[in-house]
Amino acid sequence: MPKKPKFPYLVGSKWTAQQQTWGWRHFQVVNRKNQGKWVFAEMVASCDPNVRFWLNAQQLKDRALWQPGWKSLAEIAQMERD
Repeated sequence: MPKKPKFPYLVGSKWTAQQQTWGWRHFQVVNRKNQGKWVFAEMVASCDPNVRFWLNAQQLKDRALWQPGWKSLAEIAQMERD
């Protein structure tokens, strides 16, 4: 039986950074890279395609850093209050 891939729906997913990252909060995963046991995601800012970076996909599970989907500032503030 084949091993279940880590992060099967990573490419195309949308994320909101809890803190501004290179001046932006909204990002989309456009590429993935497997290196040994690690999975990396290439993030692109939704408003500026020139802002791109790679991060360990495991960081996307940390809700103190990233929220799934694109959230408004009001939604981010509400999450911080809860």
